Amino acid sequence: MDRKKMYEDLAKHLDQAPIGAPMSPSLLGVLEILFPEEEEINVALKLPLMNKKLSEPKELHSDVPNIEEILERMVKRGTVFVSQRPGQEKKYRLLPTVEGLAETPYWGGKDTPETHKLAPLWLKYREEGFAQEISRGVPPTRVIPVSQTVQAPGDVLPFDALKPMIEATSYRAVGQCPCRKMKTLIGEGCDHSTENCLHFGSMARYMVEQNMGREITVEETLQILKEANEEGLVHVGDNVEGHLATICNCCGCCCAFLATKNQMGLQTFAISNYVAQVDEETCAGCGICEERCPMGAIAVGDEDYAVVNTEKCIGCGVCTPTCSTESVDLTLRGEVKPPPKLEEFMAARLNKS
Repeated sequence: MDRKKMYEDLAKHLDQAPIGAPMSPSLLGVLEILFPEEEEINVALKLPLMNKKLSEPKELHSDVPNIEEILERMVKRGTVFVSQRPGQEKKYRLLPTVEGLAETPYWGGKDTPETHKLAPLWLKYREEGFAQEISRGVPPTRVIPVSQTVQAPGDVLPFDALKPMIEATSYRAVGQCPCRKMKTLIGEGCDHSTENCLHFGSMARYMVEQNMGREITVEETLQILKEANEEGLVHVGDNVEGHLATICNCCGCCCAFLATKNQMGLQTFAISNYVAQVDEETCAGCGICEERCPMGAIAVGDEDYAVVNTEKCIGCGVCTPTCSTESVDLTLRGEVKPPPKLEEFMAARLNKS
């Protein structure tokens, strides 16, 4: 089969994931780097996007005698996910674009010819198709708010209560931020820290097992989140009620979700149920909140106090921890919208029409 046609077929296969892979020249360039061997492409074309044992279904790979060897090579390359429970057979699946192919080369902080080649292609792909993909239907991620107000007992909404959700996780890992690593490799990086890409459960185990991240405790996880908030990074998590697999700590200049919204105006994530508000009487007009806001939603106006543009505000709370007069905080919006349940999310994301 023609090699270009194989990559096009692989892109179509990847596009069946909840976060798909719209066809584009940059995506095909990415696939050429990540799937350099023809036998790996053939395996990927038959490999499901859901966890499967090799014995289940055998017919997918009955013609590949060294299938496990190929899969393990792809696991190390970061194109195939593997998990194994004690006493059970390994399960494999093809990794989607996100969380998967876009992150695995960068979580471990590697600086290789491949990461350098991939960076401009992934960033170009945002313009060619990925931004439109994550903004259609139900956004895959949402902003998780943090401020003094929403941390008060009884005030935080159940699905925004990070601490109990993190305490309930079975395993936690942290890796390098792929978005900031990509931008750094093309000479457009920022000064924000990078080891704050948080993952939980089976993906976290995979990261640690493949030297893409390190295992962390509940306390370390909460400390990373605290430092990220103080630094001005936005917590962005899964847009599914009761589900916690990832927390990105995003900046407005590099992040695939925030920066893409700033640059293209697409709703690439769900905003929180909160909005910033300013006490005009106590505001010192120092402008620190204006400097920290990743969306340009707050500014010191002619009256020498900060003014919030509620249409731009995403309710993240990064404007709150450095306000010396405690004049800015978050308040609930008029209508509370909980994240969708898993079945609602999957139905909306898998609807490609």
